[in-house]
Amino acid sequence: SSHPGKQAFETIEMPYGPQTLWPDHCIQGSLGSDFHSGLAWSKAELVIRKGFRTAIDSYSAFFENDHTTPTGLGGYLKERGIDTITLVGLATDFCVAFSALDAVKQGFKTTVRLDACRGIDLNGSVEAMLKRMREAGVTLEDHSAD
Repeated sequence: SSHPGKQAFETIEMPYGPQTLWPDHCIQGSLGSDFHSGLAWSKAELVIRKGFRTAIDSYSAFFENDHTTPTGLGGYLKERGIDTITLVGLATDFCVAFSALDAVKQGFKTTVRLDACRGIDLNGSVEAMLKRMREAGVTLEDHSAD
């Protein structure tokens, strides 16, 4: 909806590079952006807000898609002496993968629990991003048979 005349899943060129267009989702202030009602999120020390800048999309939990605008998560974790992280969530091939790649670049020992993720798989994007994560040193685990 931010790019008139364009359709979801098209790729456009943005100042920071190619960008896939997504259907509107998780819109700030909407039910879709709320935490699950069973999650005791008020006990969290930090809530990272991303994707609110209208000129930059946001996949990674560490940086916006321009790869230079930080979310603050890396500094927060480092200041607390945390050096190992495990990532889960949606979507394996976008937000989870880019978060994992950025985490490794930031020096974190990084694991992705594939059994707690789901991908979109846009033109083979899941396999491509699993390969990129493996090559970057991300540990991929699947405990679905446990």
